[in-house]
Order: sequence, then structure tokens, then C-alpha cells
Amino acid sequence: MPKRGYHHGNLRQALIESALVLIEQKGPTGFTLSEAAKAAGVTPAAVYRHFKGREDLIAEAARQGFDIFADLMQYAYDKGQPSSLAAFEATGRAYLAFARRYPGHYISMFESGISVNRTPELATSAQRAKGVLERAAAELSEHIPAEKRPPASMFSAHIWAMSHGVVELYARNTGTASPFPPEDLLETGIGIYLRGLGLISPDA
Repeated sequence: MPKRGYHHGNLRQALIESALVLIEQKGPTGFTLSEAAKAAGVTPAAVYRHFKGREDLIAEAARQGFDIFADLMQYAYDKGQPSSLAAFEATGRAYLAFARRYPGHYISMFESGISVNRTPELATSAQRAKGVLERAAAELSEHIPAEKRPPASMFSAHIWAMSHGVVELYARNTGTASPFPPEDLLETGIGIYLRGLGLISPDA
């Protein structure tokens, strides 16, 4: 197979895209930099001009994933306005949609063992994604009396954990059969949580 010619900085992105396919197929530890180079159509030596090792390559895939994730969450949040409840619920659905549409990024972000603090850029992107959900939680929790209101960071962490659990168990073809559509599981789970906080009436 002839080598593809990459110019003007495209090689770096080509390596990331090749790695994303390999991550989806083999997992974050199931491929080598040489395999990523071969998939991108370049020599292994070329990889080291851009990445010191596989972990750095995965970290950059994760950073790009968090940027995409934050954009999707923000879009879902904005689309749900002016209702703070609808906006908050939309961010949960966006989590499922992201995991399905970008499996390589999702694995890089949450299943690779790469710390979000590995690079300042990765930490910034991860915090931006987290911030969207925290803002949605903070706005919605304003409807709760101050003495009963959980911190927005705790509120959003609960929903993040619930969303992540549904994705891991039922939305990524892990072999565990879902008793209900993942979207329904997440929606009812969030509903129970919000009802417990008094944000949804018992008859809703």
C-alpha cells in the first residue's frame, strides 16, 4: 500500500484518527504506535515527531473527545431552554448520544486510564465539559429551597454517574442485555432523582 502524503500539519490528525479506530477495535492498550503509523500510512518514526508515546496519542484523542462532548452538551442545554428542567434532561440524553456516535473518543476519555490532568489542555477540555452539566444543575437547583439544596457539583456528579452507568452497562454493546431502551432507563432514573429533590411533582 503506497504511503499517503501528509502536509501542512495533517499527519498529526491522521494519526489521531487512526488511533481512534484502533481504540474502538482493540481497546486503548490493544494497539501499538507502529500499528497507528501503519494505519495512517506513515513510518513509525514519523509518529515520534508528534507524540512521545501511545499514552500521549490517546490523551490527545481524549482532549478532542472532551471538546466534542462539551459542544454537544452545550447544544443540548441551549436547545432545552428556556426550561431549566428540559435543558438539564437534554444534557443527559446528549451523554448517551455522544457515547454511541464517538466510541473511540469515549473510550479514550473514560476507559483508557489516562488522567485528565495529564496535560493542561486535556484538563481544560475536561473541565469545560463538566462545567456545562454543573451550570445546568446549578440553574435547576435554584428551584430547591436553599436549606435543602445540594451543591451543584454533587448534583451534576450524581447525574453524570447515572448517565455513565447506563452507557457502560447497556448502551455500548457490552453483552449485557438492557431490560429497557437506555434512553428510557436514563430518563426514568433522572426523573426519580429529581422527584426526590422536589423538582418534579409526584404526579408528573
